[in-house]
Formats: sequence, structure tokens, C-alpha cells
Amino acid sequence: MTILKVDAVNKSFGGLEILKEVSFNVNQGERIGVIGPNGAGKTTFFNLLTGDLSPSKGTIYFNGSNITKEPNYRRARRGIVRTFQKNNLLDELSILDNLLLVLQRKHGLKYTWFRIRKEKYYAKLYSEAEELLDTWGLYKRRHVNVKNLSYGEQRQIEIMLGIATDPSILLLDEPTAGMSQSETDYIVNLLTKLPEELTLMIIEHDLDIIFGLAERMIVLHDGHVLIDDSPEIVRDHPQVNEIYMGSEEIV
Repeated sequence: MTILKVDAVNKSFGGLEILKEVSFNVNQGERIGVIGPNGAGKTTFFNLLTGDLSPSKGTIYFNGSNITKEPNYRRARRGIVRTFQKNNLLDELSILDNLLLVLQRKHGLKYTWFRIRKEKYYAKLYSEAEELLDTWGLYKRRHVNVKNLSYGEQRQIEIMLGIATDPSILLLDEPTAGMSQSETDYIVNLLTKLPEELTLMIIEHDLDIIFGLAERMIVLHDGHVLIDDSPEIVRDHPQVNEIYMGSEEIV
């Protein structure tokens, strides 16, 4: 089932064209890698999908509805959720409190934080939070303030908060950036275990990671979709190899 359709989308800033005639469909449950050299328009592309930017031309549909002019908060409510290259967490709060704020909004309890949130009155909320923290290996550190965590741990929390919203499609912008090898391995392992019905689109510079996670690759180059195909086809594509390696083969 197609959940996302991008039809001839362009994005310009003044006279500078960043994206040109970008078109593709996304089916529910797909794992899609988005790669391309620096300046190819990858983050701009994500910003258009989430409503952080509006296209100069073209149309975006989500579950059959035209969302081209919808703001980002409405798209998030529809289930289009993203993480950023730079963490956006509340540093002075604990891991648990960051997570509870997300879960409160999801369950329609957005004003709860104005008063004391006792666990005995919000048992279901705490239970859901603790289950997520346990799954992501963070339960024992749940009361640690975010500012006291390593950058890799903060990236891990950012991804967990995205998952906590129960999105239909999750856009991950360089999810393993700044992580150690062990942290990277841990996150990749968790991403492979996400529910099959959840659609993932991942921008990632580490080709080993993205070729291991994705079942479909979209390559952006000079604002265009250069190729949209399986990892095997993309790996053997001469122009992709030339862009990345200056050679005929991605090793």
C-alpha cells in the first residue's frame, strides 16, 4: 500500500535550485536508504516531507491526502516523524521525563506537566515508558539528566522518542552520527527489529550501514533522483561508484 507519494517536487532558494523534479512512491513497511554526496539535497528533501519547508513546485500526498501545504505539526499528527542530525532534547530533564512528555502528547495528556505527575495516577504512562526504556537499554539510567549523557547516548534517546510517537513513517537523518562503533552496532541492531509495518527512510553517510539496513535505495545527485532501485543494483551502478569512490566499484 502506497502511503507517501512525491510528485515532481522542486525546491529553490532564490535562483538556486536544490531539488529538481523529484518523484517517487513509498509503500508501507519499506526500508529506504537515501544517499548522495554533500549538497545533493538530502536534508532539504526530508524538510519538504515533514513540512519544515514548502516545495517551490510539485505535490506531496500522504495516505491519499494532499499535504503539500500542511505545517509540520499536522504532518507529525498524521504519523510523519523525523529525527535530526543535531539532537533536540530537553537537556535539563531526565531521560524518563523527556520520554514521558512525548507519551503525554501522544495520549492527549498535553497539560499534565503543569501539575505533579504521580506514577500511581498515570500507571499506564509510566508502564509504557519503562517498556521502551528497557527495550532501548536505558532503563537503569532513566533518572539521569540528558546533559550528562554522551553524544551517542543522546542520539539513541532521540531515535527512541521518535519511535515512542508510534509513527507511520520515521525519517532518520544520520542516526548513527557521532556514535562509537559499539553504539552504532547497538542502534543498527535495534533498527532491524522495528515493527515490519513501520516505514523507515534513512539518510546515512556510512555506506556499510545503509546498505545493510535498506531494501531500497534512492540516490540524490545534483538535486535529481539519479537512481531508485535495490541496494544490489545501486552498488553496481557506474555513476554511483564514480560519485562516491571515483572508481568503478563500491567496495
